[in-house]
Amino acid sequence: MASEIKAPTFPESIEEGTLMTWHRQIGETLDVDDKVVEIETDKIVLEVVALTAGTLVEITKEEGDTVASGEVIGRIGKGVTPMDSTSAEGREPRSPEESEDSTLPPESDSPVDPEILTEDPNRDQGLGISPSARKLILEHNLDPANIPGSGRKGRITKSDVMKSLNGATPTSTAVPDTSLSLPRPPPSGATDSRSEERVPMSRIRARIAERLVEAQQTAAILTTFNEVNMEPIVHLRGRYREDFEKKHGVRLGFMPFFIKASVEALRQFPSVNGAIENSDIVYHHYYDIGVAVSGPRGLLVPILRDVDTLSFPAIEQSILDFSTRAKENRIAIEELQGGTFTISNGGVFGSMLSTPILNPPQSGILGMHNITERPVAENGNVVIRPVMYLALSYDHRIVDGREAVQFLVAIKETLEDPARLLLQV
Repeated sequence: MASEIKAPTFPESIEEGTLMTWHRQIGETLDVDDKVVEIETDKIVLEVVALTAGTLVEITKEEGDTVASGEVIGRIGKGVTPMDSTSAEGREPRSPEESEDSTLPPESDSPVDPEILTEDPNRDQGLGISPSARKLILEHNLDPANIPGSGRKGRITKSDVMKSLNGATPTSTAVPDTSLSLPRPPPSGATDSRSEERVPMSRIRARIAERLVEAQQTAAILTTFNEVNMEPIVHLRGRYREDFEKKHGVRLGFMPFFIKASVEALRQFPSVNGAIENSDIVYHHYYDIGVAVSGPRGLLVPILRDVDTLSFPAIEQSILDFSTRAKENRIAIEELQGGTFTISNGGVFGSMLSTPILNPPQSGILGMHNITERPVAENGNVVIRPVMYLALSYDHRIVDGREAVQFLVAIKETLEDPARLLLQV
């Protein structure tokens, strides 16, 4: 009896997802916990693993299809070999891409009539095009006669369409009708240097875009700047870095200093740790700080909960764990939700100065930047110091300009005299 492969149960804030990648094809064997498929939501990419061992016998959702929470997307059979892997009559096995539609009869391998395709995109019978390929052809208004098929007897697969969209010519295993498969000649004067690529926006990128626009349209965002002399912290890290790493197993970075300094500033100016909900202002008496980390599909902002209770080693270990799991798409949705304040470190990418955008409904975000040796005046003398520019973007509806400036000054003073963190002054 076949067991079902289901999409994960999404949180209430997520209605649906997009099936991104099948890591196994029909006919392949699976062990328990093998990664089978990835589903992208508007917040994170979720991995679906095999709950039972067996053979993948059915795929009910194609790559690019929309899936609902808990929806069946495939089936695993125990010791079963799918019929479209090989036939009882000794027919040649199909490639994984040809297996996209196991119901397609042999007589459907003839070239397709574009007019028929346009008239009835849902018809699978009598067409030498896989269902997922047909969907892309219609979405991008392509002429299937100009797409060489790499499947059996010239059948057009999804990868053939993608290669055509990207300007590459698929390698066909059959000899196509040249009257149909030859590409149209380029317009006069056209060159490869003016080529384009059009791809659908991912759910995550679409959600990021939506939230950024929402922040700009709903909040009164202002940014205030300051600079901090990082020499005391640079010397402190240099003095204790080796002992710290030897004892705790993680390196001592700059982020714990900024997180602790931010907590002290948030205590002094609680409006920066607040949020507007309808006609109310909510002041949070806890400190859940989001730390931006880079993943393969963009930045994620997992939350460090009750960060005021965490030690320097615990903060470093948490950030390292988030960073590692973000690169492997293993951040849980719950770890991205909530948060009262955010810190973004553009300096790791070489940014000198920027104006970070709020993460709604938060009212403040701190932007860190790169550390550069600069000439500064001290006691009437010009000296060279490692300087970082800081930026605080804030919601002026809840945070006054005076509070924002003093908040950033408080962070600056703490960083320039780290003993304040120990003495809490």
